[in-house]
Amino acid sequence: MELPAEFVTLYTGLDRQGPGEPQDVNWAVARLGLGGGLRVCDAGCGSGADLQTLAAALPDAWLEGVDAMPHLVAEARDRLGSRADVRVGDMGALEGPFDLIWCAGALYFLGVTEGLRGWSRALAPGGVVAFSHPVLLSDAEPEAVAAFWQEYPAITRREGLEAQVAQAGFEVVDRRHVIGLPWGRYYDGLARRIEALKPGADAAMAAVLEAAEREISLWHKAPDRIAYLLVLARAA
Repeated sequence: MELPAEFVTLYTGLDRQGPGEPQDVNWAVARLGLGGGLRVCDAGCGSGADLQTLAAALPDAWLEGVDAMPHLVAEARDRLGSRADVRVGDMGALEGPFDLIWCAGALYFLGVTEGLRGWSRALAPGGVVAFSHPVLLSDAEPEAVAAFWQEYPAITRREGLEAQVAQAGFEVVDRRHVIGLPWGRYYDGLARRIEALKPGADAAMAAVLEAAEREISLWHKAPDRIAYLLVLARAA
């Protein structure tokens, strides 16, 4: 996937490329009762933050990370060393078999139903997918929420998301919202990166930085209403 150089520059060197925290991974592992010599894939692994947590939570597991962005794969390899096999690839074409496919905030690139149907062929018997995805908390959200999600018109409430999971032939094992602090920490890091890049930024870089600042500003207007849903789903 070819991205503008300015976008790559902005998102290089960040701890992670979207909202989330180690507690998300640890909750999923505990809730699913995972352990032992499992095969685990982080689809859309970014720079490897969640892979690092998976490695700590599942010390006997074989870990694979897949991302389309070579610069993020390089960062993840530096982070994980030999603990995980991290490669540039298409997360929509996983082979497996995996006992767990983890995907933080990236399934929307494939579409929920389409992505899960594809991943069902990469799951071992009894395997589980854990993914976080944008959701609305109600049918009547503040204007800032609509503005924040304007580039993702397919966003729906929890019930709509779970219907898409069911359409893919999966059943929801459990779910929980990702709201507030994980987003704040992510945006704090992004804001520091923006400030570091502003001196000497050319017009193209300045435009990318301005768009990122607008995203952060919109989040600050409704931090308790902008959410992901972290879903644990197993093939029915």
